[in-house]
Amino acid sequence: MNKQLQNRVTYIIYCINAFGERYSLSAKQAFAYLQRFKGLAFLEECYEAEHQLSIYDAVNDLSVICKRNGGGLE
Repeated sequence: MNKQLQNRVTYIIYCINAFGERYSLSAKQAFAYLQRFKGLAFLEECYEAEHQLSIYDAVNDLSVICKRNGGGLE
């Protein structure tokens, strides 16, 4: 795996875990929620901008994206 891809994967895992912590979800539950409500697709699409923000901002952005796509966590 090249370094750029490794950094992207590490960042996405970090975001999944931070999202889970904020909403008291396990990593598996957070992954499933983000997958279902398009949060992971957002992270992949917007990685270049998102990874330059704080993790707090990234989790806020994920919350907004998931809510727009039918998610119920607030």
